[in-house]
Amino acid sequence: MTSKKPCKKIVVKYGGSSLADPERLSRAVSAVVNEAKKGTRITVVVSAMGKTTDALMNAAKGTSNGKLEKHDLDDILSMGERTSVRIFSAALRNNGVESRYFDPIDNDWPIITDASFSNANPLREECEKRIRENVLPIVETGVVPVIAGFVGKTLSGKITTLGRGGSDTTAFILAEALKADEVVLVTDADGIMSGDPKVVTNPQRLSEIDVNILVGLADSGAKFIHSKALKYKPKSVDVRVINSAHGDLTKEGTVITGALATELDVEVAHPSPVAEITIVGHKVSENPKLIEDIVTKARTHTELLGMSMNTNSGILYVSAEKSPEQLFNDIHQTVVQNPETKAMAVKKDLVFLKIRGVGLEETQGIIGKVSEVLRVNGINIAGILTITSSILLFVDWSEREKALELIRKSLRSH
Repeated sequence: MTSKKPCKKIVVKYGGSSLADPERLSRAVSAVVNEAKKGTRITVVVSAMGKTTDALMNAAKGTSNGKLEKHDLDDILSMGERTSVRIFSAALRNNGVESRYFDPIDNDWPIITDASFSNANPLREECEKRIRENVLPIVETGVVPVIAGFVGKTLSGKITTLGRGGSDTTAFILAEALKADEVVLVTDADGIMSGDPKVVTNPQRLSEIDVNILVGLADSGAKFIHSKALKYKPKSVDVRVINSAHGDLTKEGTVITGALATELDVEVAHPSPVAEITIVGHKVSENPKLIEDIVTKARTHTELLGMSMNTNSGILYVSAEKSPEQLFNDIHQTVVQNPETKAMAVKKDLVFLKIRGVGLEETQGIIGKVSEVLRVNGINIAGILTITSSILLFVDWSEREKALELIRKSLRSH
């Protein structure tokens, strides 16, 4: 006797633009109905329809003389999502699919947060416990739960909002606790694109992207998925971003894979000593052929780990695992042969440290705090770079263990 194959389990999130008018709302409902009738177990997360949240915000602030308390504003703003769940759930039932909506006033509401009103943080263990107790049993019977995204509730019962990317955060937390096979984010784009269509012509849809690469785009202001939400993406659950225009939850889009390191931490990013090569001159950055020549020589001899540049100078950080003297001589030859460059200097025996973790870009004063703890303890920073939710530091190789310990303690106390 063969065992029955378990039903596929997915979490589907609809953004506000995908529910902005009756036509789009109907298309969204039909897509869920069609998938549910195949036997797929679906949990739906919905945003407020269209610009409802903006309208509520303007109405609330325009009538309160700027004196509205944050917890009152959250209660008001939640009404957009709380209306969406009622409409979406009723539409599913009217189309032959049993459904039940969850509202934050319900005793079994699953998304519990701290009291940071307007930008609340989910209490993950409490959320997962409530999802397993209150949402999972419904899903397993084939009923479609419809849950308000962007909205939470404190343990004392006050309504909160999760801030930017809140509906995605809710979808990811649900997927983790439900052990979903996939999260489907339904938007007004074909997926994650190679560039912003408002800025570049003919951007290409990416078929797949690792979340560690995507967070760099999110931190750079690209409006794909906010980095705060990405830290909740389960490692074992892929996320597919598709266009609502298709009205089909099986359509291709962009698959987001992997997971982010959720805690701020520091690590040795390269196992052997690093050399810093500084080149000075006049208008160095305006000569692309010169830059290409220097970078090519660095990569021919060793591994190029980092680079920074301003108008009159450039700094290369290279692996010094192999004897780098030939590299130094080759770059020096380039320096003396070009009128823009005047001289070079080399600093050897550095360690390459990387500080990373989701929320790094939102943690105020982190660079100052790290720099100060090293200064107080007599450790000089030879170089510092910041990029895509990480800070790259170069300090003396002999100080690497001490620097790691000091930085790690500093991050834990932030």
